[in-house]
Formats: sequence, structure tokens, C-alpha cells
Amino acid sequence: MKQRLNGNSAETPVSSRSLATVGLVSRELLFGRGSVLDARNHQGKFGADYIRVLASAAGLNWSQDDVDLDGVDLCLKMPGRTPRGFSPRIDVQVKTVSTLEPRKGIINFDGLDQVQFNKLAGVDFTVPRYLFVIHVPRSATSYADLLTAGLLLRHIGYYVSLGDREPVSEPHRSRHLRVKIPISNVLTAMTLRALVTESSALPTG
Repeated sequence: MKQRLNGNSAETPVSSRSLATVGLVSRELLFGRGSVLDARNHQGKFGADYIRVLASAAGLNWSQDDVDLDGVDLCLKMPGRTPRGFSPRIDVQVKTVSTLEPRKGIINFDGLDQVQFNKLAGVDFTVPRYLFVIHVPRSATSYADLLTAGLLLRHIGYYVSLGDREPVSEPHRSRHLRVKIPISNVLTAMTLRALVTESSALPTG
């Protein structure tokens, strides 16, 4: 923040107390009178925005279909020439969870019904597809924090390809399939960029 002192511009450092005050006021404005979004949609929107922020940091473009008929929440693309050709892209389905308990290095995710699973499973896709699972706090007030070091988004995103899984022959919305995600498959700006430009070099399952 800049402050004018005797006609000169000087930098005024932001103190921890100032940040705490800003955070408190912001939280009261956002959540004090009730969130505009219901909890489920708020959580889902934050998960998608989490990916958008990473995509921006990775230098990727993102886009979204005007109608979701294909099980794709976001398309991520690298403009220009890459080892995978010109302007490679991936399609992703984004899911969020507020409770995550990895066991033996594996995340057991049960949030896909069979119809959703079929839109990710197998290899019959022109564009590579991935499932992104974002672990978020239970309370929306903890989704983001302003710290002295910068902006913090919680918690962590994970990725997995279901290209090695067979689609269900007669899928039902009422039935779910477990997906195992290695805890090492962490989404960062670097891994997200690599998924788009050189996915064969990354572990995806």
C-alpha cells in the first residue's frame, strides 16, 4: 500500500494485525448474513476456481462448455507448439471433498456414480480426460486466507486418469464406483502444465 508523505510516495508495509482486520471484515461481509450460494454449490465452485488459479499460474487457457452434456467441467489448453503438437488440451471433471483419509499412499474416492465414471473411463476419447479431486475445508470461511507471505488456497488437489478402467456396460446413477488415486498425484502449476503438454511422462494412475 502506498502512502503520500510530504509530497513523496513511500511504501507502507502491511502488518499482520492489518491483515487480520481485513480478513475479519471480509469474512463478515461474505458470510455474516449468509452465503449467496448454498454449501454444495459453493464447494463445487471453489474446486473449479482452484483449478482455474493453477491453470493461470501454469500459463494455460481454460474454457467451459455452455451446457454440460459431456461430463467435462473444464478444458485446459496450452497455446502454441509443444512436444504433443500444436495447442494440446485436456478435459477434466472436477470433484470436491471435505473429508479425506489417505491409506497406504492411496486416496479412495467414492464420489463418482457409474454414469459419471463412464464419461472418464476407457481410451475412446479424442482429448485426454482426467478426474481432479480437490480436498477443501469443511467451512467455506477457510477456503482462502490472506497471509503476510501471500494468498493461501486450501487444501490440495489430486489427479488421476481412468484410461485403464473399463466403462460399465449398464450404468446407473444410483450406483457408485471407487476410484483409487495415488497421494503423490498432486496438482501443482508444474504438474498441470505437464498433463497438458507431456502427459505420457507423468504417472496418471
